[in-house]
Amino acid sequence: MMKKIVLYGTLLFLLSLGLVGCGSSDASTDPNAAELEEMIERLLSNNLLVPLGDIPIPADNPMTQEVLELGQILYFDPRLSGNNERSCMTCHIPELGYGDARATFEKFDGSDGPRNSPTVINSGYYTSNFWDGRAASLEEQALGPIQDPGEMNQPLDELIVKLKGIDGYEELFINAGFEDGITAVNIGKAIAAFERLVVVKDTPYDRFLQGDRDALTAEEIRGLDLFTSKASCITCHQGENLSDNLFHNIGIESDDKGRAAVTGNDSDLGAIRTPGLYGLTHTAPYMRDGSIATLEDVVEYYNRGGDNHPNKSGLINPLNLTDAEKADLVAFLRALGGQPPIFTKPELPGMN
Repeated sequence: MMKKIVLYGTLLFLLSLGLVGCGSSDASTDPNAAELEEMIERLLSNNLLVPLGDIPIPADNPMTQEVLELGQILYFDPRLSGNNERSCMTCHIPELGYGDARATFEKFDGSDGPRNSPTVINSGYYTSNFWDGRAASLEEQALGPIQDPGEMNQPLDELIVKLKGIDGYEELFINAGFEDGITAVNIGKAIAAFERLVVVKDTPYDRFLQGDRDALTAEEIRGLDLFTSKASCITCHQGENLSDNLFHNIGIESDDKGRAAVTGNDSDLGAIRTPGLYGLTHTAPYMRDGSIATLEDVVEYYNRGGDNHPNKSGLINPLNLTDAEKADLVAFLRALGGQPPIFTKPELPGMN
């Protein structure tokens, strides 16, 4: 009987040691947790990763309530087009991530345009606009599609006359602080000011960089770590808005001259401005020709080293990511999606 009691006591003691051992296996001794902590420290010390700040506002185009209301009216008004049927919203639909969900935009005559409609989201953070960077400001960009024969096909001098003939429009411009009333410059300013409201910024990624270590999941953190290292995304997608604002040929096989159409330099052939990544879950399909349908396919494109344009940048090379790494990278990219504000069509002057 005494032997059984001693044996039972010994088992209890050994069992208690096992329990203590199990209880001590916390995050401090978990190698996966330790590796994740190392990643977090490395990422938070990376100077190329910064949370998105306030959108830059030009000194000569303050975002007053009156200017913003006028800009919203102009953005949604189809009378800014030559046939009174197309507005800025035709290709930049709020519910579609301020794009149009098409591979390339629909031209004025109904045919397919040459490029994907770039999203308006965070467009005010760029130092140039359009895929080829031909507009130096958002104000300049706002006027481009209006007068382009392939887009809205409305000469600006004729548009000014048209708007002046609509009861209530001149008053809206005056009330917005445009003392000279309806002009092309003021039209561009009002639309650009409104577009600066279309911002995605308070994402889990931003909160993580601001010190909330729990804002991103482990999978997303691993994806961000890949973004800055093996996947090489940070080479071009860096800083505020995750764009270097430079132009690169990423290998897409196309006759599109890209930046070379603006500069005339052969070295810019096929190069496009690096797009920012905020809101990207809302803006498919991807690339300047809309040729890639999903984020998974985007990652796969870069993983294989892109396509074979003869002027492809030397930055584009095979990545050799594993399936698990690709999944982690996509998870991080999705964390940048956020929720863009949805603006609706306001009451338009002269229309009941």
